[in-house]
Amino acid sequence: MDAIKEREKKITNVTLTGSIVNFFLTGGKIAAGIFGHSAAMLADGIHSLSDFISDIVIILCVRISSKGKDHNHGYGHGKYETMATLFVSLLLLVIGVEMLAKGITSISGFFKGELIEMPRMIAFWAAICSIILKEILFQYTKKASHELNSPVLLANAWHHRSDALSSIGSAIGIGGAIYLGKQWAVLDPIVSCCISIAIIATAIHMAIPSLNELLEVSLPADMEQEMVKIATEVEGVEGIHELKTRRNGPSIIIDAHLVVAPTMTIVEAHNISTQVENALRMRFGNDLQIHIHQEPDEDAE
Repeated sequence: MDAIKEREKKITNVTLTGSIVNFFLTGGKIAAGIFGHSAAMLADGIHSLSDFISDIVIILCVRISSKGKDHNHGYGHGKYETMATLFVSLLLLVIGVEMLAKGITSISGFFKGELIEMPRMIAFWAAICSIILKEILFQYTKKASHELNSPVLLANAWHHRSDALSSIGSAIGIGGAIYLGKQWAVLDPIVSCCISIAIIATAIHMAIPSLNELLEVSLPADMEQEMVKIATEVEGVEGIHELKTRRNGPSIIIDAHLVVAPTMTIVEAHNISTQVENALRMRFGNDLQIHIHQEPDEDAE
């Protein structure tokens, strides 16, 4: 339980750091968009606002997911973290689609003769600051996600990266309009569309594993084969079948039937099962939840 609480604390601290940065970036970018006459920067600020909101959701869901098992949640609360991951992914998807639609509308209007207002330098420098800060947050959060085996932190890391990419598009569009003249103002929506497509792809990539987990999809075949190999290498195990696997947030759940010699005592079969559990936990982590049923080998003489 101490390990679970420590994990929760670390995830919360990483997310809080990001939320503080997102809070100030949101205010700064929206102000720069308004005073810098930049629709791109204003949209970028709204993107940062979505980052801030997702940070709050993650903190709340991770706190719930770290409660462990109770009377109503026999397998723990891990799927709350999965739901938070899915929420961040869907938020990214909505933002990407909205940005793409606005970009296409702006490009269409430009070629119909509509003017795109020239931005000011304050918007350009706001974009540069956002790129630097969000890329630092991406690297920091991604590293923590691998250390803590946290899908929700990884999803949030890519949310930071999507904001950095959005700001790159804003910087290119704003800089191009300022330095190349009004005829190049269309650069902003063109680059914005390219970035929107990348954001949509990232959102889908992050959402699919979360959906699979919520739908109780089994772990990849190679992982299941490795589990069978580890189990059958334990002395006394004559086979394993009815293997069922799934994810529950950061942990893995395994149900299996272990085949042993029919002459074994209950104690001997139990000891072998314990060895199998220990071997699997050494490979897949202490959070692993294993439920093993012993069966006699019906083919044994």
